[in-house]
Amino acid sequence: MDNKTVVLAYSGGLDTSYCVKYLSEDKGYEVYSVLVDTGGFSADELKEVEERAYFMGVKKHENIIATDDFYQNCIKYMIFGNTLRNNTYPLSVSAERVFQAKSIAEYVRKVGADAVAHGSTGAGNDQVRFDMIFNIMIPDVEIITPIRDLQLSREEEIGYLKKKGVEMDWSKAVYSINQGIWGTSVGGKETLVSDRALPEAAYPNQCVQDGEEILEIKFEKGEPVGLNDERFDNPVDAIQKLNAIASAYAIGRDIHVGDTIIGIKGRVGFEAAAPLILIKAHHLLEKHVLTKWQQYWKEQLGSWYGMLVHEGQFLEPVLRNVEKFLEDTQHHVTGEVIVKLEPYRFTLQGIRSSYDLMASEFGSYGEMNKGYTGEDVKGFSKMLSNQVMIYNKVKEVNEQS
Repeated sequence: MDNKTVVLAYSGGLDTSYCVKYLSEDKGYEVYSVLVDTGGFSADELKEVEERAYFMGVKKHENIIATDDFYQNCIKYMIFGNTLRNNTYPLSVSAERVFQAKSIAEYVRKVGADAVAHGSTGAGNDQVRFDMIFNIMIPDVEIITPIRDLQLSREEEIGYLKKKGVEMDWSKAVYSINQGIWGTSVGGKETLVSDRALPEAAYPNQCVQDGEEILEIKFEKGEPVGLNDERFDNPVDAIQKLNAIASAYAIGRDIHVGDTIIGIKGRVGFEAAAPLILIKAHHLLEKHVLTKWQQYWKEQLGSWYGMLVHEGQFLEPVLRNVEKFLEDTQHHVTGEVIVKLEPYRFTLQGIRSSYDLMASEFGSYGEMNKGYTGEDVKGFSKMLSNQVMIYNKVKEVNEQS
């Protein structure tokens, strides 16, 4: 490559369209645009983005399909960890941004680019996630962020593009939508304040199903591999099929409120039918097949894993250690979970598993014990309460003296 080259994380929206023109025409770079698909684009949409990139003047455009990589190296562990940010959000966008940045960094290495660029505005978490991954994976490559560095308003970007002869419909959508296999985020005026809900029309999927539907989700060693009588060799296919079914009931909507990496509170709506159903179903199965202390430590580490992924720390080596732990806990997480779908909600009906620790031959809770006697319980209860009894006796003697 004779000219300076830059790889641009490209979506085809206003910000990255500005970046193409600015970097190629004002700064003299040959722009290599890259879209990393983590499960949110159809083949037609990918083709449309590619055509738009060439129309804007890129030297070369690349669509990278990273859905399987995203599942195998992150989503799988978030299922194992029952990971929900603030007990609400399945890290739909925050997790996929890390994998988009990782794929772009690998592409920068492949083409030997002089610089890498992204269209972050400087207002949120994504700027940190992209920068961190680039700083770790390609530390000697310059990071260029025109929108952030020039502090451009949307109106300034549109005016610049018009001067460059770009005549397109840049009218701002009422809501900002980011879609991937692990959920869709929805941002709009209501999410900028604390007391307003998103309207029905803001969500990508509307309720088109009435009544109810029973699904059986098959897990093997913690991974979703089947729906009803259909088995999938690739869990990605199971996730996509479940999402197609459950989205028709408008399941999986909520608003997440959390702490951003940059230190302010953030609020975003999301729609994540398959992720929420899978995490809750997986968690129920674990309640039946894991011990109390396995569940306790999984809860701690699963939450912590999600926090580090959310904050762009995916490449921190300790996460590989946590993944080993989470994977080791899944040997017996095999069975079926019965789920009832209804408009706007789902309920877990129960599970079937040969590893179910609720086995009736050992007793039925509240009904019959088979593994111990009443005298065993008397002795157990006395010994278990012994230390606190001694504490209270000593405390009472000293307070009376």
